[in-house]
Amino acid sequence: MNNHPNLMKSPLCLIENVHGELRTGEQALEYLRGISEPVVVVAVVGLYRTGKSYLMNRLAGKQTGFALGSTIESKTKGIWMWCVPHPIKTGHTLVLLDTEGLGDVDKGDSKNDAWIFCLAVLLSSTLVYNSRGTIDNRALEKLHYVTELSQQIKVKSAGPSSAGDEEDGQDSQFVKFFPNFVWAVRDFTLDRKIDGRDVTEDEYLEFALKLKKGLGKNVINYNLPRQCIRNYFPSRKCFTFPFPTTRENMSNLERMDVNDLCPDFRETADRFCEYVFTESRVKTAKGGHVVSGRLLSHLVCTYVDMIARGDVPCLENAVVAMAQIENRTAVQEAFRLYESGMEQVKNTLPLELNEILSQHQKINTMATEVFMRRSFKDENGSYLKELAETTDKFYAGLLLQNEEASERKCRKLLMDFYAPVAQKLQEGRYAQPGGYDVYCRDRDNILAQYRKQANKGVRAEDVLEEFMKEKSAESNSILQADQKLTENEKRMQEDRERTDLMEQRIKAEQERQEEMKKTLEEDRRSQRERLKQLEEKMEEERRQQQKEMQLAMESKLKEQRDLLEKGFKEEADLLNEEIQQIRIEQAESSGNIFQDILLPALKTAFGGFFNLIRR
Repeated sequence: MNNHPNLMKSPLCLIENVHGELRTGEQALEYLRGISEPVVVVAVVGLYRTGKSYLMNRLAGKQTGFALGSTIESKTKGIWMWCVPHPIKTGHTLVLLDTEGLGDVDKGDSKNDAWIFCLAVLLSSTLVYNSRGTIDNRALEKLHYVTELSQQIKVKSAGPSSAGDEEDGQDSQFVKFFPNFVWAVRDFTLDRKIDGRDVTEDEYLEFALKLKKGLGKNVINYNLPRQCIRNYFPSRKCFTFPFPTTRENMSNLERMDVNDLCPDFRETADRFCEYVFTESRVKTAKGGHVVSGRLLSHLVCTYVDMIARGDVPCLENAVVAMAQIENRTAVQEAFRLYESGMEQVKNTLPLELNEILSQHQKINTMATEVFMRRSFKDENGSYLKELAETTDKFYAGLLLQNEEASERKCRKLLMDFYAPVAQKLQEGRYAQPGGYDVYCRDRDNILAQYRKQANKGVRAEDVLEEFMKEKSAESNSILQADQKLTENEKRMQEDRERTDLMEQRIKAEQERQEEMKKTLEEDRRSQRERLKQLEEKMEEERRQQQKEMQLAMESKLKEQRDLLEKGFKEEADLLNEEIQQIRIEQAESSGNIFQDILLPALKTAFGGFFNLIRR
């Protein structure tokens, strides 16, 4: 189920196209931000008035929604979005993007069309290209937008020393990040035969994408769009749709019952929807990061902003920008959880150190888990360090407040227990022979009552030591004034007083040492827990990256085999460089995650304290 609190009843404009300028639709972005589960994004592109919107409505499981239109005027402007619960993938949202028709005569701006096509590629995990009639050279020439992608999209931001080299090889990386490609041929009336043999829809597409041999200009122009489709997209699929109804009824398509449509059209539409639902992957960003609705909203804003500034959209920069936003939010969200939990603990102060440590451990672990779920690409651990510093600072403040609360409580207890003694002092009850023994019994009773009291907190022994020290002069004064005691007895009592005070001082010091030990152990435990969670997080990111490269490798190997079978040995040999590069990247990313990535990150993030927690 779509985890957004409100299901979307009709499409919203995600990217507006106003007088040739693209800008984001805030209402659609706000809706996306409410989706925290993974999204499968299906975008449809194609010439205007070719029935794109109808396919999107079918995928949404609705008869109406995206505007169909029944005249030569294009109804869809910009990119419209419809989010629905994914029909077969529980816990996922299906995001449908309907783009404005390419080649609309009212626009007269091919650059604007190119950016719409580019955004559909960048945002989707499945790209549906919708056309009419047949897949011939004319149809492929109209798909010239695909040949412009290498000028309109960058995989990496070029470094200053090797900008040219990086840009030259970036289009070979597209297959890792581009969506699956589906060609939907509408109003198809031909027999699917090649050399008199019946062929499947996919074979028909592969036949249309066959390359010609030769180096002439016409051959190069002929091959270019075909090579781009073969090289850029990890998979390709074809569906040929017959007319859905008679030509006279085409304008009433939106109002017609599905059962009144042509059976062959219904059968193809059902297969198309089943394929999209089953085979469309979850949208991922560069590095294999799974994209949620919230992350998709960041990508939309980043790409549209890049285009508005006149920059070429860069996949790497988009992921970096998205990571910065998400990681900052992850720190804030995790700290809010920690702060909220510890504020409840604060209401119960004073607490013994074990109690406050236990709560801190539990809530801190929960906060770190929240951070890990939302954060990604925190490669040097700086955001984890920020969270650790923020929570540790709050915890240190709470420990101080706990000490203050403990001190207040202990002092009040002692003052309450001491009140009768103060009254007797005022009345002179101890200023008589034998008064010192009475005073000692009363004082011992105070200590006994104090020690019986529970929940005094961490300052109990320190406050008692201070109390005993404060009252030592008072005790000595009563002792010296007691005429019943001999001088020798008085010296013995003085020694006992000093011994009691020393024992209390030792006890208070031992408690302080024990508390320091527990605090240090908790610091180590917290850092070990963060280390463990970061290691798991980075391992998961490594697996996602490996999966991304494996899909690219499978696509390149399949393309190479196909080229060899068709006799294009030189082209197949050229793919070897790309295949080898992917293999090198696979080997690099499959190294020791702790030694190669995690250890340097933690040393950067936690400095000298890292050595302490590894002991």
